[in-house]
Amino acid sequence: MINLFSPLKSGDLQLPNRILMSALTRARAGRSHIPNPMMAEYYAQRATSGLIFTEATMVAADGCAFTGEGGLYDDECVAGWRRVTEAVHARGGRIAVQLWHPGRAAHSVLNGGVQPVSSTDRAISDSSIQTPEGEKAYEVPRRLALDELPGIIELFRRAAERAMAAGFDGVQLHGAHGYLLDQFLRDSVNDRDDAYGGSIANRARLLLEAVDAAVSVCGAGRVSVRISPLVPFNDIRDSDPEALVAYLARELNARQIGALELRHGDFREAAEQRLAVIAREHFKGTLLANGGYDYASGQAAVASGAVDAVVYGKAYLSNPDLVERFRAGADLNPVDFSKLYTPGPAGYTDYPTMA
Repeated sequence: MINLFSPLKSGDLQLPNRILMSALTRARAGRSHIPNPMMAEYYAQRATSGLIFTEATMVAADGCAFTGEGGLYDDECVAGWRRVTEAVHARGGRIAVQLWHPGRAAHSVLNGGVQPVSSTDRAISDSSIQTPEGEKAYEVPRRLALDELPGIIELFRRAAERAMAAGFDGVQLHGAHGYLLDQFLRDSVNDRDDAYGGSIANRARLLLEAVDAAVSVCGAGRVSVRISPLVPFNDIRDSDPEALVAYLARELNARQIGALELRHGDFREAAEQRLAVIAREHFKGTLLANGGYDYASGQAAVASGAVDAVVYGKAYLSNPDLVERFRAGADLNPVDFSKLYTPGPAGYTDYPTMA
């Protein structure tokens, strides 16, 4: 019977197990956004994961929403990420970069005075953002003009090119959590009346064009997409998430991409389970689920065929040897949440393994 330790062919990638590492923002790159040796060690420690997804990685130099996330917008970033991929590959691992634009979730203080951009000119209203100048309200974004959207697609295409140059095994497009691609996808934010707003097909256009750009560079089997149709993070919702998932699953299936990740708020909720059923019905590639799983529930999800693999986040923060701990039935290290985003190795590369 298939379980979390069963190998999996996902697109062009052969994975040794179905215990995947989620993209997790850790803010260790500093203001340069260039990956450093400490980051290489962090990811290499987790190389036994079936596949590592990196932290959300900037496709634009003025697309910063945290202080210290990695970038992939110039040659220095490529060199930094190459150190990471070489370290992971040296330990037998596989790693894909998550390509990301924050859209209205950015702030001008973090981006040299550049105003955030979005599908809309309405600000995030239910939360605030941490900056070097302290906590601030989100700014009103500038609505992207129609003739600017090809430039957004080009940012993703060029980042995909740099990902291949840096030695990544694949790319994941971040279409979740209320960031730019999601700001076009979901209708509580997208209030456009042009070819990128209104209908589901129009709202999905930017994401799908970014997917096409990545596929043109990497090949479909090395591309994945993350969506979170029910997660309200960053002040976003959709009036018909089931129809949105069905449309996206069909379109992504037609493109034969390697994997689709559903980022759940909590997989145990009936509405989230329904989305997984809809995605499975229309998408025949590798279906990934992320959100609230432990070892037992992950085993059950894979064994039932509901999903092909489970993406673990919180457990990978503090357990670099998560695969081995699951296999041994060992206890997990607790997470020190006070050090999630602090500079330095504490709470980052110093979690103990079983060995």
